[in-house]
Amino acid sequence: MELNLRCPWCGAETDQEVLRESHDLLVRCTACGNVHHVARAAPPEPLRVRAIVSAGTESVPGTIELMPDDVVELGDLYVAEGAGDEAAGVEISSIEVPGGGRVPRARADGIVTLWTRVVEDVVVPISVHRGRETIPLHQRADGEQVFVVGEVYTFGGRKVRISHIKLRDGPVLRKEGWKTVARRVRRIYGRFEREPTAYARRT
Repeated sequence: MELNLRCPWCGAETDQEVLRESHDLLVRCTACGNVHHVARAAPPEPLRVRAIVSAGTESVPGTIELMPDDVVELGDLYVAEGAGDEAAGVEISSIEVPGGGRVPRARADGIVTLWTRVVEDVVVPISVHRGRETIPLHQRADGEQVFVVGEVYTFGGRKVRISHIKLRDGPVLRKEGWKTVARRVRRIYGRFEREPTAYARRT
């Protein structure tokens, strides 16, 4: 994997080969060959978007956690949280934006209220770290589907190994083999499964 960055040694803005990923990145300049560290970019903070959750003839207020640049469309599936630890899979039936208008799609940071109805399936949000980027993905799943820390799943057509899982009731599952069901997941974190870099193969 390579990132386009300015090298502090030669000053060239060119591809930097990622040699190691941990709390920061160890990269090598493809122009001069020098190795240096690069800080990871802080991931954006999620938003709590107001939601009205309808089940039959009853409607209750809740919230849906989204990243600021997530695009929500009519018919999308999410998990809405209500009072206490209550959560339900919902389908978006209407999107309200500032001024009271209703639109078929909108960015999360431009939404006033999401009107929803309860369904069986949920959409699980995933954050995948790739170099300095944090890539948001979403996966539709049955509310009872099991996700296990340390195992590999296909999200958005890419294989991702789960590093930890944030639960809706607070705890974070970090130990390999710990598991939970989709309806309890607030967000999954992981990394793409990929071939070793040329540097790693040489060493």
